[in-house]
Amino acid sequence: MKIMSVTIKDIARVAGVSYSTVSKALNNSSLVKDTTKQRIIAIANKMHYEPNYAAQKLVSKQTKIIGLIWPTIDRVVLSSLVTQINKKINQTPYSMILSVDSVQASLDRFKRFQVDGIILFEESTDTTIKHDTIPLISYGVSRDNQMNYPIIDPNHEKAMYEAVKYLIELGHHSIAYIGDFSASDPLQVTKYHGYKKAMQHFGLPLDKNHQIDTKGLDWYNGYSAGNKLLKNTNLPTAIIGGSYDISAGVIRCIKEEKLNIPQDLSIISCDNVPEMEKLEVPLTCIGVPIDHLANEIVKSMIMYIENKELEPCVKKMTPVLSERNSCAKK
Repeated sequence: MKIMSVTIKDIARVAGVSYSTVSKALNNSSLVKDTTKQRIIAIANKMHYEPNYAAQKLVSKQTKIIGLIWPTIDRVVLSSLVTQINKKINQTPYSMILSVDSVQASLDRFKRFQVDGIILFEESTDTTIKHDTIPLISYGVSRDNQMNYPIIDPNHEKAMYEAVKYLIELGHHSIAYIGDFSASDPLQVTKYHGYKKAMQHFGLPLDKNHQIDTKGLDWYNGYSAGNKLLKNTNLPTAIIGGSYDISAGVIRCIKEEKLNIPQDLSIISCDNVPEMEKLEVPLTCIGVPIDHLANEIVKSMIMYIENKELEPCVKKMTPVLSERNSCAKK
């Protein structure tokens, strides 16, 4: 026996309202009272209603779907950001689909799906982006002032300036940086250059032995780089970690050497996620809070979808310092 799918007209008949009222309610329109809206949604759920996105596309010219291109499933910061973006999108009439394939393969797939907009986590300079007419917003940094889409920039250079300034105010003048120096990742390049620029701005020495390239962004990369730093006879008094995962590895290394944080070594990390507080040493960090980033990305994406004349621009976010137990006065 063939099972017929539930339509908006079926819901309207059960709810005792018009077809257009059901349509508005399911699209979260402010033109429908909240009590009516909730009653219609409850009836739709009970009837196992599933939206016909193909039909919606024909009527509204929109699928109400946003595609997100995610470069890795391994890193805590990006995982937290994706989770927050999904939560923010779920508070709107839109939904999200995720791709972890290469950038161009993801763009081609999203074009076939006819998504309304694309969010790109841009972590490589190696990909030429061809997104045609689909609105695209990037989480990343501008390169050579050449862009044809809006960019949400976490402002890592400013974050590094604030990190160095904060440590100086605590009395530290020998400050190391442990991070990924990869030239192909503009976000990591900005962190490293921001550290060097801040050190020079405050007239502090740039000791090559205190600049450790992790050659990667996972926990073990940070752990190995921390071991390399601690082999120096001239240890710094403070360390800036390039990311949550890197800093977590550095903390473990320091603890294994029987050094105390922050009495022997202070450490502050780039990035600002709630997980920093749950490390074995609650970590002071500097960066744009994840929920602020997610809110700006989603807000800008929807604005771009609904106003395709939006000019490409770089939105530099404001880093926030979150103090915990990993830094002390020298």
